Amino acid sequence: MHDDRRLVEGRLHRALTQRIRPAQYAASIPLEVEVWQVPDEPVPVATALAAEYQPFEIGQPWGPPWSTSWFRLRATVPAEWAGRRVEAVVDLGFVGDWPGNQAEALVYDMAGSPVKGIAPRNQYVPVANPCQGGEQVALLLEAAANPDILAGGFVPTPLGDKATAGRAPLYRFARAELAVLDEDVWHLGLDIEVLSELMTELDLADPRRHEILRTLERALDVLDVHDISGTATAARAELTEALSRPAHASAHTLHAVGHAHIDSAWLWPVRETIRKTARTFLNVTALASEYPEFVFACSQAQQYAWIKQHYPAVFQRIVTAVKAGQWVPVGGMWVESDANLPGGEALARQLIHGMRLFQDEFGVTCQGVWLPDSFGYTAAFPQLARLAGMRWLLTQKLSWNQTNKLPHHTFWWEGIDGTRVFTHFPPVDTYNATFAAEELAHAVRNYAEKGRGTRSLVPFGHGDGGGGPTREMLEKARRLRDLEGSPKVVIEPPDEFFRAAEAEYPDAPVWSGELYLELHRATYTTQSRTKAGNRRCEHLLREAELWAATASVHTGFDYPYDELDRLWKIVLLQQFHDILPGSSIAWVHKEAEANYAEVTAALEKIIAEACRGTAQPLVFNSAPHPRIEVIRTGETAVYAAVPALGSAPLDQILVLPDPVRVTDRTLDNGLVRVELDDNGLITSVVDHATGREALPDGGRANLLQLHTDLPNQWDAWDIDEHYRRRHVDLTAADSITPVERGPLLGAIKIERSFGDSRVSQTIRLNAGSRRIDFMTEIDWHESEKILKAAFPIDVHADRSAAEIQFGHVLRPTHANTSWDAAKFEIYAHRWIHVAEPGYGVAVLNDSTYGHDVTRNGSTTTVRLSLVRAPHCPDPHADQGMHRLTYSLLPNASVVDAVAEGYALNLPLRVAPGPATPPPALVTVDNTAVVVEAVKLADDRSGDVIVRLYESLGGRAVATLQTGFPLAAVEVVDLLERPTTGSATDAGPDGVAIRLRPFQILTLRLSRA
Repeated sequence: MHDDRRLVEGRLHRALTQRIRPAQYAASIPLEVEVWQVPDEPVPVATALAAEYQPFEIGQPWGPPWSTSWFRLRATVPAEWAGRRVEAVVDLGFVGDWPGNQAEALVYDMAGSPVKGIAPRNQYVPVANPCQGGEQVALLLEAAANPDILAGGFVPTPLGDKATAGRAPLYRFARAELAVLDEDVWHLGLDIEVLSELMTELDLADPRRHEILRTLERALDVLDVHDISGTATAARAELTEALSRPAHASAHTLHAVGHAHIDSAWLWPVRETIRKTARTFLNVTALASEYPEFVFACSQAQQYAWIKQHYPAVFQRIVTAVKAGQWVPVGGMWVESDANLPGGEALARQLIHGMRLFQDEFGVTCQGVWLPDSFGYTAAFPQLARLAGMRWLLTQKLSWNQTNKLPHHTFWWEGIDGTRVFTHFPPVDTYNATFAAEELAHAVRNYAEKGRGTRSLVPFGHGDGGGGPTREMLEKARRLRDLEGSPKVVIEPPDEFFRAAEAEYPDAPVWSGELYLELHRATYTTQSRTKAGNRRCEHLLREAELWAATASVHTGFDYPYDELDRLWKIVLLQQFHDILPGSSIAWVHKEAEANYAEVTAALEKIIAEACRGTAQPLVFNSAPHPRIEVIRTGETAVYAAVPALGSAPLDQILVLPDPVRVTDRTLDNGLVRVELDDNGLITSVVDHATGREALPDGGRANLLQLHTDLPNQWDAWDIDEHYRRRHVDLTAADSITPVERGPLLGAIKIERSFGDSRVSQTIRLNAGSRRIDFMTEIDWHESEKILKAAFPIDVHADRSAAEIQFGHVLRPTHANTSWDAAKFEIYAHRWIHVAEPGYGVAVLNDSTYGHDVTRNGSTTTVRLSLVRAPHCPDPHADQGMHRLTYSLLPNASVVDAVAEGYALNLPLRVAPGPATPPPALVTVDNTAVVVEAVKLADDRSGDVIVRLYESLGGRAVATLQTGFPLAAVEVVDLLERPTTGSATDAGPDGVAIRLRPFQILTLRLSRA
């Protein structure tokens, strides 16, 4: 017999798509439709219920971009439908099948109670099962006309900003009907889909493939294409045996969990995400009641908080599902944040605030971090996860690596301090699985632990824009539970998978250090104002907590618990992995800048109130190291000495350092001499203590370099290596002017213009300091370019040290391997340090994250990525004014880099204070031990919480002293819970501390 496989498959495809699926609704009648267009932003359902509606015809256009239309649907169920399953079916005019990136609707009943969400792959609303006949159906649809930002690919579009999106309708209403679901036909379609997909994935030589083919052929022979409903049962009977054959004993087990990865903002604003969560969570809780085996994992405490505030009825359904074990809060973070750019304390607070909400609302303690979509993962994460009580971590994004494939799917991830956390990287390579056989077969083929492990995790459900699992996915999972030729599918909570995976593979391999994503490297730079707002708010939050706690302990100041909690949560939301990285639409980033402005004003008010006094001006130092430096007060410069985390009088009598001497082209303060050429570029930096020149012969530092920057794809996300091949050195200066001539301050201002942009830089050298500051204003109007600032340094450094959260990582400056070469753009927090034995130089910054470090012979060049100009999804990204400072610190150790990095980001503050400066709440006598946070305990007991860490990567012994009578000290975790066996008493000489490299330690200090 000739091979007619392709003929049968063609016949099967046509029957399924043109006959079976269209026949799943056996009868239908139109719904009467009326519409009310909301004038502007969305309104509560009560407003919509009271509105005046106009007649609306199917086929009519609706929905200008970002608008909301309320549709009122009415019909009477025909009497002859009695005993049948009746649904309303709505098609808003969906284009394509991406559920979360176009029109969506939330359906209410006429009492204003939410019922269900509507999206492209989920268009039905249950009416009755079974119906009685004669029911009056009345539904209210809140339809969101969200534009498809990427419909035309990665091209500029005005649709990402309400101000530029226009008013032309985006959609044409396609369908609104009451219909009878023919369950036999619906199930027949699913039976055929599962078997035909499985058949396609099986090898041509596999007998099972051909058995399925013939089974499907027999079913088609039984099926009358002109009477699908009447013959569906018989056709299903032909498939029963093929669907009942059990999987092989050695079949891989896929532990599946429902999921709906909802980006808290991305191609839509936060206000739309709030509505997306309601639509998705309604659908999920409805599925939970229909499918008892269904388990749904949901992260991001922020989204729960939104639902509780805006949709309390939906929140109660979630509470019920959690109690039933069908809804599992996971991740323990406020949002699924970026995992590289947030500061150390901010990442800790992501876990603290997320875990607290889940405990308070559900009594749930999350066991693992759930971050499938972040753009790389800091090597500080394993320790933070453990300190929050986590046992495991899940990620998925590393499957996007451009160059190197991660060699493991199940492994122990070891952080910079040696802490390990059990980690899984699902080989299905998606967090939006649908149970397509192609996905499942890929998971099995791709699984790196064959022969050692037998299981992997599959998050299933439509995601990014929400949607979540569907009933079709759950039906397919039932058929795939134990099916020959397929991996076994078991739906269960993630904790169960991780327990089983660790039990069978306790000696899994270890991956040490950061999980660097070899893609999306431009997210270290894009939308620089968003990043600057984050950095500055993180440091203001530190200041506000420190000074409020100090004032509370010493003067009884009313510590602003609630306001600090509110402000932290605003900042944590902006750290979501499509906001802080700069990969969202213009609307999102405009909103982020407004949020940062609000947070800044509120924090400055808290700081001013906490520091307030009437006796004399004090200098406040919120940095973790003592400082002696110049501070400007109005038009006057003053030399001040201030203890770490404390204050001192402004009018101290100090021995003044050597004055700064300024000429038209030089700055010299007796510690450092800086020489500029006639283009304003630095040609010499000499450290007087060693006599060493920091720059190579002929080198020019602070050289601005403009590169063409058109990535292959993913404009806002990516910078591809080919950008390096073309650049222009911006050497010409419009003017070079000395603006500070000492004795305490010396500064030269350089103005440059290029294209449509201007850069104004003030190079400043203060008396008594080796730090050279470059205070920079960039009026940026370039297109598809990136601006770098280059510092060639005369050191032979095989690796650079870059600050990350609670420590630093070492990265190669060479490209010996593909893994090294892939790190052509890296991130750092406050500093990068390069050194050879005996001499090092640090490059510091106050808001820049993206860098590259390369070595050519004995010269190591550090470059900062200042601004970009991508066109998608925000066609005007980074355009306009940017204000930032970066610094060069010659003859610097890592100790110096740490201290000066904090100092640059935490400038001294002058405010009127009490006659006698209050003592610092805590002091530590070892410069390697850094105090990251000082605050009052969240339980409002008045205890002082101190979080500190070892910053150099070595062992450290220190003594902590308090500025108040100390009753007891206790080691606690991030959530301020006692650590077993860690309680200790304070000794007469203070609290003895021993830390391993990069260890984070949190102490609760009780006052006597």
